[in-house]
Amino acid sequence: MILVVGNWKMNPNSPNKAKEIFEKIESKVKNLKSEIVICPPFLYLPILKPKIKNLKLGAQNIFWEEKGAFTGEISAKMIKSFGAKYVILGHVERKKYFSEKIWMIKKKMETAQKENLKPIICIGEMKKIKDPKKILKKEAIALIEKTKKLPIFAYEPCWAVGSKRPCPPKRAKEILDFLKKFLKTKILYGGSVNPKIAKDYIKAGFDGLLVGSLSLNPDQFSKIIKSCL
Repeated sequence: MILVVGNWKMNPNSPNKAKEIFEKIESKVKNLKSEIVICPPFLYLPILKPKIKNLKLGAQNIFWEEKGAFTGEISAKMIKSFGAKYVILGHVERKKYFSEKIWMIKKKMETAQKENLKPIICIGEMKKIKDPKKILKKEAIALIEKTKKLPIFAYEPCWAVGSKRPCPPKRAKEILDFLKKFLKTKILYGGSVNPKIAKDYIKAGFDGLLVGSLSLNPDQFSKIIKSCL
């Protein structure tokens, strides 16, 4: 089953707008044979939980401790109590703006798994280079070392995120084929996904998509999902 994840990032600006977008997506994706996850800002989780019919909820981040003096952080237990089933970890924007390191992402991943949340771990080169395979392998191996249960991964090249310049499907397939040699798990593609080329990533062998800004547009997001089926 195709997995499509919508990352709303720090949007929208009001709970009423969040409910409106969520309900419109719900109405457009009913009866579709796919797993569709919406990851809103965490404070919208309790507002959207009662609206769930066909969609699943996820969060955009967690901290690795269960509780304590960690100002501004949220725990896995907190997001789980408000209906989250998934959590995005290691997004390129977390690395870029908050200097997240691999060891931090791994601790968060392990915490998520203990709470039976499904982590979606983002990996990708931070700048456009000819061959990122060595970098990607080092990053992925560090994350899965001594891990009993593999997470979902999302290949998300930094240069494609928010740029409206997605990684060409042919190039993405080369990366995917390489990753599959040592990552026996679901792998998504993320980075400026749009309805015109979404299906090309599925044809290339990706198990789904991580969608950014267009997941806030119910019409465009539903077109992306339907094109993959």
